[in-house]
Amino acid sequence: MVIVKKFIQKTIHPWDLKPEEAIALQTKLARRVIRKSRFRPDGMMTVAGVDAGYRDDIAHAAVVVVDLKDLRTVEKAVAAKPVAFPYVPGMLSFREGPVILKALGKLKSPPDLLMIDGQGVAHPRRFGIASHIGLLTDIPSIGCAKTKLVGDYEEPHRSGGSTSYLTDGKETIGAVVRTRTDVKPVFVSIGHLMDLNDSIRAVIKSCCGYRLPEPIRRADHLSRKQIKTTKSAKFTKVI
Repeated sequence: MVIVKKFIQKTIHPWDLKPEEAIALQTKLARRVIRKSRFRPDGMMTVAGVDAGYRDDIAHAAVVVVDLKDLRTVEKAVAAKPVAFPYVPGMLSFREGPVILKALGKLKSPPDLLMIDGQGVAHPRRFGIASHIGLLTDIPSIGCAKTKLVGDYEEPHRSGGSTSYLTDGKETIGAVVRTRTDVKPVFVSIGHLMDLNDSIRAVIKSCCGYRLPEPIRRADHLSRKQIKTTKSAKFTKVI
């Protein structure tokens, strides 16, 4: 089963846009994001961690599908593609989207949830890469980022599992989640077809003693491994 062909139905658009055109598209597509859960984490079976990295002008994406019940890896996929969009803060999906979709298209069956290393609605236009990929594939998605892009928050308690809310003005746009005691928190936000509470629960449930949830941690390792196999000289990771 090629999930990209099956699930990309709602929004087809070109990727070779100018930055101002990309901004307008983000603003338009943000209105289509659904912030209600299709199902709850207790009912999830498979979570696909998604991560991408770069070497020179080539983007490498990795997808690792994990069974949420026991955190067992059930499937992996990688893809590489030349980068066609410049690095502009807040427009990561236009650099990484095509290669991520290529990697997702190699999976034998669609996962129940996408957990993407990046932002969802915790984004200036409420349409980060997790929202973009979730909307295109019609798969519930969560953004889980290492750093904040926008918003304010109070530091959560030092103990693992503690959370605080990320706000932008009067709007709650995400959560700051301490996945392990005395480690830096991660920034969790709705991608598409999820609510914030279920997004937080899914991230915490998929952690196993590390700062990053297992699907993303394994995808990160796989993308780095894939990059090392290329012939280019220097690896640069872009968050």
